Amino acid sequence: MGMETFWLRDSRSLVDVAMGRRPADLVLRDGRWVCVQSGELLAHTDIAIAAGRIAYVGEDARHCIGPATVVVEAEGMHLVPGLLDGHMHVESGMVTVTEFVRAVLPRGTTGIFIDPHEIANVLGLRGVRLMVDEAARQPVHVFVQVPSCVPSAPGLETPGAVIGPADVEEALTWPGIIGLGEMMNFPGVIEGNDKVHAEMSATRRADKVIGGHYASPDLGRPFHGYVAGGAQDDHEGTGLEDAAARIRQGQRVMLRYGSAWHDVAAQVPAILRMGLDSRHFILCTDDSHSETLINEGHMDRVVRHAVDQGLTPMAALQMATINTAEHFGVSRDIGSLAPGRFADVLLVKDLADFRAQLVIARGSLAARDGKLLVDLPAAEYPSWSKETMHLAGPLAAGDFRLHAERFESEATAHVIGVKENQAPTEHLVMKVRVQSGEVRADIGRDIAKLAHLDRHQGSGKVQIGLVRGFGFREKCAVATTVAHDCHNLLVAGTDDGQMAIAANELAVCGGGQVVVREGRVIGKVALPIAGLMSDRPATEVARAAAGVLRGFRECGCVLHNPNMQLSLLGLVVIPELRLSDKGLVDVNRFAVIRVLE
Repeated sequence: MGMETFWLRDSRSLVDVAMGRRPADLVLRDGRWVCVQSGELLAHTDIAIAAGRIAYVGEDARHCIGPATVVVEAEGMHLVPGLLDGHMHVESGMVTVTEFVRAVLPRGTTGIFIDPHEIANVLGLRGVRLMVDEAARQPVHVFVQVPSCVPSAPGLETPGAVIGPADVEEALTWPGIIGLGEMMNFPGVIEGNDKVHAEMSATRRADKVIGGHYASPDLGRPFHGYVAGGAQDDHEGTGLEDAAARIRQGQRVMLRYGSAWHDVAAQVPAILRMGLDSRHFILCTDDSHSETLINEGHMDRVVRHAVDQGLTPMAALQMATINTAEHFGVSRDIGSLAPGRFADVLLVKDLADFRAQLVIARGSLAARDGKLLVDLPAAEYPSWSKETMHLAGPLAAGDFRLHAERFESEATAHVIGVKENQAPTEHLVMKVRVQSGEVRADIGRDIAKLAHLDRHQGSGKVQIGLVRGFGFREKCAVATTVAHDCHNLLVAGTDDGQMAIAANELAVCGGGQVVVREGRVIGKVALPIAGLMSDRPATEVARAAAGVLRGFRECGCVLHNPNMQLSLLGLVVIPELRLSDKGLVDVNRFAVIRVLE
């Protein structure tokens, strides 16, 4: 019986180490303890670790050192709990769980709370199980939430699979499941939909956390009805009042700072100006693609940004460690440096410019100066997870025509407006020209076409809309099968022929993202696993993803992470306007509307 297993049955094993009757495996000497549970910085602190857990934290742990004990001199560096990401999607990194861990562990992330509803929308519950099983093999803590909204909005989109209350109830019994994923169907909660309330009831019976996702700006009666449904956190706020309203109603506010969604700066004034208690706030990333992870960081990047916005390093670190652990009910194991907790410890020189010099995960030396020191399990995905591109046949330019035969020279169009670094879009109403019975892209007015193509059923269904905000200045197209949440095939472009080339390119490689300019592919990342993830190392995926971003720029787009902006244009649960396989959706009314009138 290993000591870790023994400790779970008998706490005397750690007591023996703390008392000096048994030597520790590892001792950290003379560090500056970032005690997130008390809010103190305590100099000249030692930590003794045995079988992956902390046995002793205090001024002198020499009594815990034996002949075989590994001793690491901290030399006054800060001893920080491993960072936790309270809400994120591995699939947004375009890599497997293992490769995600490979990218973020050297940065100091030792725990992630993932909602695999992206793969669930393509492969259903068996896709979720793939993620759960892979998560269990990691050297860090990977907790999984059961996807709640597959599809995200029934009747307004067609995913590749459906998950219902019986599926949720089954998955809640699996090891590693921490709760219910973000409840995006807020109209369903408010209107008393049987499915969503059955899923939340099952989660309450299992005594697990219900994740929230209230994307509406309406903080009146609908918001109160949504909170009454039981969602315990929310990451969809974008302003000060959003944060204050959620805290007052008993939710944890999750502040996002991912690759494209930058909601920290607008909401930290709730702490800094209004004086709300920062211990009820959590930092998270939601969506970070591989290029961001490799080149900029993960939760370390979020902590640096939060401090730049005026938070104290202690408050920011509490929001990235203990607050998250307490919210999910796992603070007995992670989130702080204290006896009995897993030994997830970071050595950091400067808390404001947060960068981990040494990472200890579950008591093992895991990374030093950004270099991984531990082996990770091989990630193997079955063939059925890589056979998800089911188009009716090759696409041609004519498939992307926006018909306008009943109009003469002009029509009124409902146009999706992209907002920089924001998940919500604008509902624009614009006059557009009609030529030979169709509406074409208008580069001069920054109006591109947007197409939503079914890739799950092979129906050949194509919906065409208009989008403004990408700033394309060339004859080009971009396509993606990362298309939240149904993950069909989205194509945006200024030329129908280029759009067809881009779509066909993804059909050949099994999905991914591609940029086409003047008939030539200038950027591509292949994502054969469910059309969402690569089976290649994170560094390779990051290079390919960077090539996609360069391709956007070559086409004239200056948005920050425009590939992620594109990926949300089919997400029919975030206002204001989206394009689904059913047509153009006015999310404020949850209704399909005409593109032209």
